[in-house]
Amino acid sequence: MTPQSLEMITRLVGFDTVSRNSNLELIHYVSDYLASHGIHSHLVSSDDGGKANLFATIGPSEEGGVVLSGHTDVVPVDGQPWDTDPFTITQKDGRLYGRGTCDMKSFSAVALAMVPHFLQRGIKRPIHLALSYDEEIGCFGAPSMIDRLVTDIPRPHAVIVGEPTSMRPIVAHKGIAALRTTVTGHEAHSSQVQRGVSAVTTAARLITFIDDMMAENREQADPECRFVPPYTTLHTGVVNGGTALNIISRTCSFVWDIRTLPGDDWRRYLERFQAYADSLLPAMQSVSPAASIHTEILADAPPLQDQGGAAQQLVFGLCGHAHTDVVPYAAEAGQFQERGFEVVLCGPGSIDQAHQPNEYIDVSQVSACERFFEQLADQLAS
Repeated sequence: MTPQSLEMITRLVGFDTVSRNSNLELIHYVSDYLASHGIHSHLVSSDDGGKANLFATIGPSEEGGVVLSGHTDVVPVDGQPWDTDPFTITQKDGRLYGRGTCDMKSFSAVALAMVPHFLQRGIKRPIHLALSYDEEIGCFGAPSMIDRLVTDIPRPHAVIVGEPTSMRPIVAHKGIAALRTTVTGHEAHSSQVQRGVSAVTTAARLITFIDDMMAENREQADPECRFVPPYTTLHTGVVNGGTALNIISRTCSFVWDIRTLPGDDWRRYLERFQAYADSLLPAMQSVSPAASIHTEILADAPPLQDQGGAAQQLVFGLCGHAHTDVVPYAAEAGQFQERGFEVVLCGPGSIDQAHQPNEYIDVSQVSACERFFEQLADQLAS
C-alpha cells in the first residue's frame, strides 16, 4: 500500500457521510483534488441540494473508456461497540479500521490516489470516476448520475463497481425492493376486544404471510443456483406499533424488503401480499370503516444479470483469472446495466466486514486494488 493510498483513505473515511448526513464536504474535497490535477468534475445534485453525485473524466474524451463507480455514503455507527473512532483510520496488524474502509471508500480512495499515475501513464482511453450518494438506503443517488453519463460521456467499454468483493469479479447480484406497510385499526380498552381492531395483531398476520412466501421459495429453490441463499428472500426488519398494554392498538407499521434473484420480479410478491391484505379488510372494517392497510414502495433497485460481454473479459484479465461469482446483496450495478452499460463488481475488502463495528480492510487488499488499477492503466494506454 502506497502512502498516497493511505492518505486518501484516511481523508475519505474522515468525512462522516452516514446516509442521513450530507456528503457535500467529501464531494467538494474530491472536486478540488481533481481540479489540482487539471480535471474538471461534474456534480449532479439531489433535489434538495443537500447531497451530490460527482463524475469526472481522466484522459481523452474518447469511446472505450472505463467507469470506476463507488458510493460515498456509509451506514450508521449508532449503538455499535467500536474500539476506535470510526471516522479516524486506525492501522493495526495489517488492517485499516474505520467506517467505510471496506464498504466502500477504499476503492474510490485508491482510484483517486492513482490519478497522477493515470495521467503520467498517458492513457489513450479515459477513466471516468463516478461517485454517488444514498446507495446504502436504496440506491437513490446513482440514477440521476447514470442519466448524465449516458448523455455526457463517450460510450465506455465497461463499468466497474467497486463493492467489496475481495478483488474477485462478481457478475450478478440480487435486486432489492424496500416497502413500508401501515395498518390502521381501531382503539378500545383491551378488555373489550370486540370493540377494537388490533393493528398489531393484523400486522403480525401480514408479517407471517411475508415469511410464508419466503418459505415457499426456500422449498422450491434450485440446488444449482449460485446464489446463497439460492432463492428470492423476503424479510421484515422493523416493526412499530401500539400505545400501551391495555389499549387495543390503533396503528402499526413495519418495513420489509424483497431481494430478488435475477429474472424474478418483486412485484408478484407485492401482488400476493396485497391480495392477502385485502382479504383481512372486511372483518376489520365491519368494526371500524376507517380501518385500512396501506403499503408504500421505499426503494427499487434492479438485480445485475450475468450477460457475459467485454466488461467481464476486461476484469477477468485484470484479476488474472476467469472464475466468476455472484452475491446476494444489492448494488448500483443493476442500475448501470438497466441503462445499457456492461458492468462487473470488483473491489477491495470483504463484505463480511461491511456494516460491522470495527469495520476494516486488509492492507493486502488495498495493495491488490493498486495493482489492479496499474494494470487497467496499462490496458488503456495500449
